[in-house]
Amino acid sequence: MACRIQIAQINPLVGDIAGNAERLISASVAARDAGADLVVFPELALTGYPPEDLLLRPEFMRRVESALEHIASEAVGITLVLGYPRAAVGGLFNVAGVWRDGELVAEYAKQHLPNYSVFDEKRYFQSGSTATVFEHCGLRFGLTVCEDMWQEGPVAQAVEAGAQVLLNINASPFHAGKLQERESLVGRRASGHGLPILYANLVGGQDELVFDGASFVVDREGRVVQRAPAFAEAELRVEIDRDSDDVVRIQSAEDDRPEPDPDAVIYDALVLGVRDYVRKNGFGGAVLGLSGGVDSSLTLAIAVDALGADRVEAVLMPSRYTADMSNEDALEEARLLGVATRTIPIEPAFLAFLDMLEPAFAGQPADVTEENIQARCRGIILMAISNKSGRILLTTGNKSEMSVGYATLYGDMAGGFAPIKDVPKMLVYRLARYRNRLGEAIPERVLTRAPSAELRADQTDQDSLPEYESLDAILRLYIEEDEGIDAIVAQGYPDELVRRVARLVDRNEYKRRQAPPGVRISKRAFGRDRRYPITSGF
Repeated sequence: MACRIQIAQINPLVGDIAGNAERLISASVAARDAGADLVVFPELALTGYPPEDLLLRPEFMRRVESALEHIASEAVGITLVLGYPRAAVGGLFNVAGVWRDGELVAEYAKQHLPNYSVFDEKRYFQSGSTATVFEHCGLRFGLTVCEDMWQEGPVAQAVEAGAQVLLNINASPFHAGKLQERESLVGRRASGHGLPILYANLVGGQDELVFDGASFVVDREGRVVQRAPAFAEAELRVEIDRDSDDVVRIQSAEDDRPEPDPDAVIYDALVLGVRDYVRKNGFGGAVLGLSGGVDSSLTLAIAVDALGADRVEAVLMPSRYTADMSNEDALEEARLLGVATRTIPIEPAFLAFLDMLEPAFAGQPADVTEENIQARCRGIILMAISNKSGRILLTTGNKSEMSVGYATLYGDMAGGFAPIKDVPKMLVYRLARYRNRLGEAIPERVLTRAPSAELRADQTDQDSLPEYESLDAILRLYIEEDEGIDAIVAQGYPDELVRRVARLVDRNEYKRRQAPPGVRISKRAFGRDRRYPITSGF
């Protein structure tokens, strides 16, 4: 008889233990009623991931224990595998528990606690040390939790303990290329040990992180035979049986869907990150400044796809330096996307500030100070509309600009969330063109004109920045790959240019510390990923 398993790829809310428990119960009952006899949930599904210092609060752990009792009493007639924190002798553990008809059948404590990149699990958890295998419908299932799969030891332990099928529960955050990395690794583990592996992953946005879901199943040869969709809640139904030679088999053909477009995957991650940040934090919608440039244009498209046009407002704030075509393109995009706009010229506010500051500026030439005042006028306007409307202010700066400080504190950096904070400039253009392939949204002129902050006459970004193609390449090597100056120069970039870019990155850490959170799509984003001292002699 086949063993019918359902992977429940859910989107919990960190800290909402009661609400998450109801989600788990509902999904379990639905899986049971659909004919499943085992349902598998992601890592720390009960608390959401990462719960961070909530784990240090005694009341938090009391609620976890109460919720587990509630789940056990309600989710009957089916076996559950779910993740939660467990306080036990020796400390706090990140566990996968097996519950059947209200009884705890087995628990496995995660052995490898990641403490790199965005992870900080050793701050909270102790490591487990032993394998856990449980029997269900005539098969022996082994358990591992997320990082355990990336190490050889726990998988080998489970096999040695008699596991015929491995269940791996995860809260694995997205970055570009991560889906392929996971499938390749799990495929090697499966083929190396000759057993199927079911990979259950969390989905949803949590502050800077996006969990892409994309749960999957590999057979004993390491082939992917089933996939759940990415960036959406889903159920993946799996049937496992033994053939005439008593070999465990997945009753499914190899999944031969084509590789997804990398730009489409990143775009979907940005949309989910914005949607969940707004939804989970209770905002009524979003507002942003729309300049007619590519960054704000892409941000508007993401916001509309995440929230719906009726929940997004675009504000045009022209100055004496704003080109007519900038206003025209901004209004055209808003029309294409069905977004309401308002226009508030900043000239009266700019003149008022210049008048107030005239005595302080006497005898000094105009410089970047006056440019920053314009950006801060816009920041005040947008924050006021955000406060009054209850809509979150989305900032529109990209990773290239954030890296080198090409942004104004309390001006264009003012806001609550930064959708494209981890998106380099050249990728901004690619994503904008991708979005236009889904339906006309961003006017072509936005994608072909020279980028400009329009803070002085005839200004372009390249007046003060290197060409973005070279800048992005150097930034990737310096920030994401941790390459030194000499190593980057050895790859063909001019020494003076590399040193200048590195200086700009280092000296602008103080700005980035004051920037709003934004969606992480790379292996090294600013924030949780990259923690550099502001004051440094390195």
